[in-house]
Amino acid sequence: MRKLASIILFLVLTSNSFGQSKNSPLQISHLTGDFYVYKTFHDYKGTLISANAMYLVTDKGVVLFDAPWDKTQFQPLLDSIKAKHNKDVIMLFATHSHEDRAGGFDFYRKKGIKTYSIKLTDDILKKKNEPRAEFITPNDKIFTVGQYTFDVYYPGKGHAPDNIVVWFDKEKVLYGGCFVKSADAQDLGYLGDADVKEWKKSIEKVQTKFRNPKYIIPGHDDWKNIESLNHTLKLVDEYLAQKSNVKE
Repeated sequence: MRKLASIILFLVLTSNSFGQSKNSPLQISHLTGDFYVYKTFHDYKGTLISANAMYLVTDKGVVLFDAPWDKTQFQPLLDSIKAKHNKDVIMLFATHSHEDRAGGFDFYRKKGIKTYSIKLTDDILKKKNEPRAEFITPNDKIFTVGQYTFDVYYPGKGHAPDNIVVWFDKEKVLYGGCFVKSADAQDLGYLGDADVKEWKKSIEKVQTKFRNPKYIIPGHDDWKNIESLNHTLKLVDEYLAQKSNVKE
C-alpha cells in the first residue's frame, strides 16, 4: 500500500499536467464540474502553436474529445488522468480528420480505448491511408456515458469538410474544436480544407440548435471568452466581404 501511494505521489509530482508554467508540454485546466480542458503544443512552420482539447470524467470512465497535437503527450495524458482522477480513458472522439484532432487514433485504439468519428472523417483518413476510428457515428447522435449525455453534431462544412461539435445541454458546454476560433484570433487561420461560405451557414445552425452556452471551447488559443463563436462568425463575414470586394 505504501509503495502504491509512493507511485501515485511520484506521478503527481512529475506529471506534465500539474506543471502549469507556459513551458509545460501538457497543461490541464478545470473547466466546470467534471469537465477539463487540456492544452498541448506543436511546431507549425517554425511557430509553437497551442491546441485545446477536452475530457470528461464520468462514473464509467473518462471521455476524450480530441487527442493531443503533440504525440509525445499521448501517454502522459493517460497517466495524468489516472493519477488525478483514478480512472481510465474509455472513449475518444475526434472532431475532424486533421492531425491535431485525429492524430491519436492508432495509439489510443491499441490501448483498448474506443475511438469514434463520423463517416466524413473516416473517408478522409481512409483516402490518406491514415489510422481510422474503430467506430463510425452518425452525423448527429446523442451519447450517454455514465451520468452524462451529450450530442455529437455535424453542422456542415467550415474549418474542415468534416468538422463536428459536441454539446452538453444540461451543463451548456459547447466543445467546438477548430470549427470555433478563439475570441483573440485575428483571422481564420489555416484554410487549406475550409469552405468559408458554408462555414457561415454552419455557424448559424449551431447557434440555432445549441442556445445560450455557458462555456465554448475553441480549437486553439484562449478558451475563456464565450464570445468565440460570435467572433468566428465575424471573422467569416469579414473574410467573405473582403473576397467579394476583390472580385468587384
